[in-house]
Formats: sequence, structure tokens, C-alpha cells
Amino acid sequence: MLAVLVSALAKRTILSTAVLFLAAGVFFGADTTGVLDVRPDSPVVSTLAELALFAVLFTDGMRVGWADLRSAWRLPGRALGWGLPLTLAVTAVAAHFVVGLDWPESLLIGAILAPTDPVFASALVGNDMVPARLRHLLNVESGVNDGLALPFVILFLAAASGSDHLPLGELALEVVGGLAVGVLIPLLAIRLERSRFFSASPAYEPLNGFAIGLLVLAVGKTTHANLFLAAFAAGITVATFGPRQRAAFEHFGENIAELFKLAALLVFGALISPSFLAEITWPGWIFAILAIFVARPVALWLSFLRSGLDLREQAAAMWFGPKGFASVVYGLLVLESGIVEADAIFHLVALTIVLSIMLHSSTDVVVARAFDDEAETPAWHGVLRRTLRRG
Repeated sequence: MLAVLVSALAKRTILSTAVLFLAAGVFFGADTTGVLDVRPDSPVVSTLAELALFAVLFTDGMRVGWADLRSAWRLPGRALGWGLPLTLAVTAVAAHFVVGLDWPESLLIGAILAPTDPVFASALVGNDMVPARLRHLLNVESGVNDGLALPFVILFLAAASGSDHLPLGELALEVVGGLAVGVLIPLLAIRLERSRFFSASPAYEPLNGFAIGLLVLAVGKTTHANLFLAAFAAGITVATFGPRQRAAFEHFGENIAELFKLAALLVFGALISPSFLAEITWPGWIFAILAIFVARPVALWLSFLRSGLDLREQAAAMWFGPKGFASVVYGLLVLESGIVEADAIFHLVALTIVLSIMLHSSTDVVVARAFDDEAETPAWHGVLRRTLRRG
């Protein structure tokens, strides 16, 4: 209720509903007031984070069709082809030399923190004043890099556990399976609705996208396909081949994704407490600051050299690399793996995510306003100038 009451204010100020839910989770957590008895190994934590990420990727995919991706792939391609591995590498170097982790663990934490999540920069991505190519860049990059980072997380996790067997074949099957599930199921559902035997009533049309998402999730879980690639591919498929289904589901789907996002933030916050943060040494805090303020800005600056982006667009892309649900899910995956440095890695990941949510979700409105040319000259500037002239 509080989030609803302050949502209009949060949309135009640095106040953030994401930070509100995160803070509520910390306050009600097991190690603070004990209202929410949630631990890192509680099934609700990994399940809710996974569902939230799936819902966010599905709705993100619906914002762009295949034609949009094909016609404007140059900038997202730079961010994914160069920015993602460079961010991973810079983060890994910081983890190795600042915190002292071995290279397999350092590369693992780099892969966990490389994906971005524009949900926490919604004022930027959803603001019409922001150039369309920048919004498209951030939207496509975040939707694809979650799934692209997963194979690296599994590979480096296997290396950190000392395993001699790297499951390359299994990873390839997961990726191919995810794409297949994400494309075939929506195509079949859309064709069925268009057939002469079936049709959806206006009241049920918004539920069509919801049903498609549930089917993709269920089949993906059953076949062990990459759920996150399946979700994004399904969203793109619906946007490409079912514009009517996309339009009917859009508002309903965004509400579902928002509910899952806020619930996941509440549960994730319950894992964080003052004592949890106190366990992190000062090198860990320095690492988190470097991961946010250095890793992505350096990677994106190199990736967009001679790209044609102006200075404001490039600065916004460099800054808005918020860590979100993909990093939460991958961090929990490491925690459940039982490797020697699992707890240390989770502490570093959790700290970086908390700082990122607080910083990025509180600065999205400020940066978005920088693209509002009409607002560049404040109203008081003209009043002051006229007053001085009279004097």
C-alpha cells in the first residue's frame, strides 16, 4: 500500500519503490526483526528470484520484435559482443587483486555481476525524451545478456569446484532448447487462436500472453532448457507474430512482472542485515564500488568508441548497468553449490546488488531529465534574468 501511495512521487523524484521494498525486506528479515524467517537456502528465495527474472525477460522481449532487433542491432551488438566480456574481465581482475580470490572464483563473480537489469532504470528506459536508440540499446542488452552470462557462470562454477568435466554439451543443449521452446510454443499458441476452431473473447485476450508464458516456463523446466533465453525469445516471438496478443497482454504483463520484482526484492532484502554487511571486509566494499563505478563504465567506453553515440547517450549507457535478478539467481546458484568460497562470493554479490539498486534506481529520473531539452533551462532562470535586467 505504501508503494502504491508514493509511486507517483517516485516516478518523478529520486524516491524509489525498489529501494522501499529492499529496505522493508532488511527491516523484516530474520536477523533484524525476525518477521520474515527467510534464509539463503530457503526454496522460496531461489524460486521467487527465478520467476521474477522470467517474468521480466518475457515482458522485455515483448517490447521488441524481430524486425526491430534486426534493424537496430549495431549498438546492442557492441554492448553484448564487447561490453559483456569486458565487464566480466574487469570485475574478475578487481575480485582477484582487491579481494584476493583465486582466478576461477574471480571469473565466476565476474560472470555473475556482468548482466544488467534496466527494470531499476525504468524512468530512463520508459522516458520518451530519452533517444530511442539508447532505450533500445539498454532494453535489448539487458534482455539478452542474462541468458548469455549463464553458460559462463556454469563453466566457471565447475572450474571453481575443481571439476575436470566441463559440461559444454549440456550447456549447448540448454541454449538450443531455450530458444526452441521460446519460439515454437508461442507460434503454436498464436496459430491455434487464429484457426477457425478457436478464438479468444475480449475479456480473456490479456490472459493469452499469460498462458503462453506459463507454458514456456513449464516446458522449459521439464526439458531443462535455458529458462531465461526461452522467456526473452518467447516475448520477441509474440511481439513479431502476434501484435494483437502483444497489445492485449502489455499492461497486464507489466503488472505481473512488477509484482514478482517487488516480491523478490522483499525476500532478497530479508537475507541482508547489518550483521551480514558487517561480515564484509573493507576490500569487499572497495570491490563493490569498483564493480559499479569502474567495470561497466570502462567496458562500455571501450565498446562504443567511434559508435556515433553522443556524449550524453554514452555516459548514460556507461552508468546504467544495474545489477538485478539475474545476478541474484546466479549468486544463489553459487551459494547452493557448496564450493569453498561460496559464502564469500555471495556476500560480495549481495553487497554489489544492494548498492546498485540504491544507486541506479535513485538516479534514473535525474539522468532521464538530462535528455529533456525543454527542461534544460529552469523556469526560475528566466525570472531571475528579467529581475536582474530591471535592477
